[in-house]
Amino acid sequence: MHMTQPLHMSITVEISSSLRIWIIDNLERGTSPAAMTEMLIGRKFEPSVARGLIGSFLSARAAGRALPEASVQVEMEPPRYVYEAARVGPGHLIRACGHEIRVLQRLQKPVIVMLQGVMSAAECAQLIDMARPRLRSSTVIDSATGANVTVDHRRSEGMFFRPSENPFIAELDNRLAAIMNSPTRNGEGLQVLRYGCGGQYPPHFDFLDPASPLGAQSIARSGQRIGTLIVYLNDVIGGGETVFPEVGLSVVPHRGNGLYFEYANSRKQVDPRSAHGGAPVTLGEKWIVTKWMRSQEFVPAAYEGAEGLATRK
Repeated sequence: MHMTQPLHMSITVEISSSLRIWIIDNLERGTSPAAMTEMLIGRKFEPSVARGLIGSFLSARAAGRALPEASVQVEMEPPRYVYEAARVGPGHLIRACGHEIRVLQRLQKPVIVMLQGVMSAAECAQLIDMARPRLRSSTVIDSATGANVTVDHRRSEGMFFRPSENPFIAELDNRLAAIMNSPTRNGEGLQVLRYGCGGQYPPHFDFLDPASPLGAQSIARSGQRIGTLIVYLNDVIGGGETVFPEVGLSVVPHRGNGLYFEYANSRKQVDPRSAHGGAPVTLGEKWIVTKWMRSQEFVPAAYEGAEGLATRK
């Protein structure tokens, strides 16, 4: 799924007559907004509520509107994402189903691990050959209607394999799950994507949005998505990097290499720094396969078997 994260939420704060008089009195006496905010925090107001209250009175005065009376809407910042130990094991090598995967680089915030030799050249070619006849124009889920729709910003072709669809796919499912240090049953079916010249995908999130009906239903069945493993199936001649704009990271695709990242912790938080995208392919084409991992056993709905929960940012 590719969705925006609700980074803020709005709450209604009741304003007592005494509080309203106190705020107005301090504003008229020239007390600084920062000092008023600190005084409210000292009176056990949440910092976001204190800032929002004072800000609402300041905005109303500046705009010549009536000052708030009984209540005000305040934007609350969510708790800061808590980074936990990466699910992928430490060290320079990851052993998965008889394969040794070399770790090239790690990033801690967000958790990103670059891997070498996840798949062999022959395996990459075999997967492309199996996927090519089943490619269709990539779509996103319309959050209003639940329908798959094509959009200009997502320019690629894709298909899904069913989990353990055949022995070769089952072997890949098991290996990628082992790299991600999660049970195979928690993994969604492999998705293969082809980006032609000019193909791209703007920055987005992979976690599910619990505020959307489709996201909430999927989380109820299978748990939140917790991590992604992308394997590059060919050497891209030009462009096609995977970019993480929040941290200024750009990963160049090389055949057989993998890119792992995670974005959900045990507190059911999701990481806003995990936004990522596919830069435009400038020469040739780009093939990737993606494995998404859930926090519990994956139980697909009909639309997830067709195109996942891809929704634009």
